[in-house]
Amino acid sequence: MSQQGRIGTIAALAACAVSLAVASGNAAAEWKPSQPVEFIVTAGPGGGTDNFARTVQAIVAKYKLVDQPIVVLNKGGGSGAEGFIYGKGAVGDPHKVTFATNNEYLLPLIAKLAWKGDDFTPVAAMALDEFVLWVNGKSDYKTAKAYIDAVKAKPDTFKMGGSQSKDTDQTLTSQISAATGAKFLYVPFKSGGEAAVQLAGGHIDSNTNNPSESLGQWKGGLVTPLCVFSAKRLAAGPKITATMGWSDIPTCAESGIPIEQYQQPRTIWLPQSVPADAVAFYVGVLQKVRETPDWKEYIERSAQTDRFLTGADIRTFIAGDEQKARKVFEHEGWLVR
Repeated sequence: MSQQGRIGTIAALAACAVSLAVASGNAAAEWKPSQPVEFIVTAGPGGGTDNFARTVQAIVAKYKLVDQPIVVLNKGGGSGAEGFIYGKGAVGDPHKVTFATNNEYLLPLIAKLAWKGDDFTPVAAMALDEFVLWVNGKSDYKTAKAYIDAVKAKPDTFKMGGSQSKDTDQTLTSQISAATGAKFLYVPFKSGGEAAVQLAGGHIDSNTNNPSESLGQWKGGLVTPLCVFSAKRLAAGPKITATMGWSDIPTCAESGIPIEQYQQPRTIWLPQSVPADAVAFYVGVLQKVRETPDWKEYIERSAQTDRFLTGADIRTFIAGDEQKARKVFEHEGWLVR
């Protein structure tokens, strides 16, 4: 073969290789679920994580963003451990999607569990949920200061309810105690929804539920918000009761509790060793979810901060959030040694 012919052959092979690489790249980018998808909720029904997962599932179904059906599974036993163990067992399977909060990477710090934070692949944080200090609707305490003063006068007698043990609600309760000197008797429940029901029924004195978890009880006058753990008042919106909306709730800092901000990410995870293109697929779907009016209505109704973190951004957030939590865990003696 002549030199010119050899050059032509090499060029043709190179072009073929490039074409195959492009085709392969396009095929990878086109990954889609090939069987029903499971949304694994690491909490009981009715709480913030459950509402989050079911909102995403409803939007995906309504706008036909995924060709396969989606099944929501509540596995909230053991402070969410049931769901994480189930999700961890699906190594390499991108059809198992776990919905959680920061409990995915914080719980392994305080208990010897069958998973650790890096057993999952982070997909996204879709929102930052706020925390509100609530009391029963018939409570004599109408301000956060009055309530905290009462708790300080009778330490370890007022019952503070929350979702699960040594999780975000109890962590915040610990921070309130450290900041004010008020000592509570903490009572854990399976979910924020259950804590809301217990407070509405007068079985506990207060809780630190997310806004969405006590929305129905507030509408019905069964609970009263005292303050929100936010650097500024929540965004204005429709009135929830005849006289109050989310923006009418004072911040806890302005109410005498020196905690400027406390938030919880709404996170989504895949198992270890899933294809990168599967992660990209779900990121794309979730981005479309965020662009719908249904998602905007959910954010407004639940008074969350609409923030989308993926890739390096979510990993940076996780590292910072874990560092802050470690300080509280160490103070309480919760860290696993």
